[in-house]
Amino acid sequence: MKKLSALTIVAALALAACGGNSNTDKVQTSTAQEVATEKGTVFQLDPANSSIKWKAYHKGGFDPRFGTLESEGSLTLENDAIASGKFTIDMNSLRTDEDAVDVAKTGGKTAADLDGHLKNEDFFEVEKYPTSKLEITSVRSFDPATDKSVLADATNVISGNLTIKEKTVNVSFPAKVSISENEVNVQSKFRINRQDWGLTYGTDGDPKDWMISQEVDLEFDITAKK
Repeated sequence: MKKLSALTIVAALALAACGGNSNTDKVQTSTAQEVATEKGTVFQLDPANSSIKWKAYHKGGFDPRFGTLESEGSLTLENDAIASGKFTIDMNSLRTDEDAVDVAKTGGKTAADLDGHLKNEDFFEVEKYPTSKLEITSVRSFDPATDKSVLADATNVISGNLTIKEKTVNVSFPAKVSISENEVNVQSKFRINRQDWGLTYGTDGDPKDWMISQEVDLEFDITAKK
């Protein structure tokens, strides 16, 4: 019985470290790659029909905080396929959804208070680093035989250089890409480890003592038009 209890504790700690959410794809990461050449027809991001959502967790995946970010950018298409893309994310636009914060449990701290914390030197330092960016490096077809995704209708695997606080990491993630004559839509749900970009607040010392998960979920629903 004692051995079983020990194993249970180890499993709980592993869950605490990762956040425990299976509704997103975990990205594959590597060093920065050469950015894809802009060629073909340009489609500009439509802010009114696009969104970036984020979600972060406390220990064990509980009590999540979630909100939105705004961006601008473009995609290029050649031969009815994405050839390149560049997006600039406005870190000053970071907002926490009010439904994500129960002031009765936070000692009166509000969503606006969390916004301020995320924007200060503990996390994104928005005064010094007002933007982040994602630049596509390659796009390939999704292969159901070898690729896995929470998206039942994933069509592609997109790789891109994600730069946060001037640190660049290449990330690869499944996506659903829909293309029409005048519009392109890209949807994806993936998880990053914020420590890869030096965002280490709350993760010093033993992982069992971390109160904030190092994992962050991002959900992109991007529409670009001619």
